[in-house]
Amino acid sequence: MSNTKKTIAKRFRGFFPVIIDIETAGFDASKDALLEIAAVTLTLNMENHWCIDEIIAKYIKPFEGANLDIASLEFTGIDPEHPFRKQIAVSETDAFNEIFRTIRKKTKDSECTRAILVGHNASFDLSFLNACVERNNIKRNPFHPFSTFDTATLAGLAYGQTVLSRAAIAAGLDWNEKEAHSARYDAEQTAILFCEIVNRWNGYSNIF
Repeated sequence: MSNTKKTIAKRFRGFFPVIIDIETAGFDASKDALLEIAAVTLTLNMENHWCIDEIIAKYIKPFEGANLDIASLEFTGIDPEHPFRKQIAVSETDAFNEIFRTIRKKTKDSECTRAILVGHNASFDLSFLNACVERNNIKRNPFHPFSTFDTATLAGLAYGQTVLSRAAIAAGLDWNEKEAHSARYDAEQTAILFCEIVNRWNGYSNIF
């Protein structure tokens, strides 16, 4: 096992952290449409610092019979009927199978036992992810079914902020409000925030 693989596998008890952000048309995972998903995988650089490895983002077609809450759409700014979006959006099954395939490979390559979802208010993203997996009978879900790392909690501890934008700013990161509430942007910012916190903690940890 290479030193990088050994460190990744050892750091979180064999779990491979993957940042997930899901944008939806409501708060009910069983009824409301899942509209966007982004996944960010991590690696270690030459200084043994956690950093972004790969970002996968997908626009997703609402499943048949899905509810589209107007207030939620206005908040995120997502227009499910936008011509560009409709042209490139894929089904839940296609999106999740591609993302899961990549995550399974990277988890195995890092010699970890399972992926663990990292999210800002992670229970929300995990609930929609699990509902989609069940709805589409998707096999070989790489994620732990209930354990997560929540950057809202971590940022509250590290910076005294729990809102993603405020936590990012408190951590000294750039924040573009115009790009917020897209799955790709929020997932990338959450990944950077997670890495900042973990790398900051490494100086106090005897794990390495």
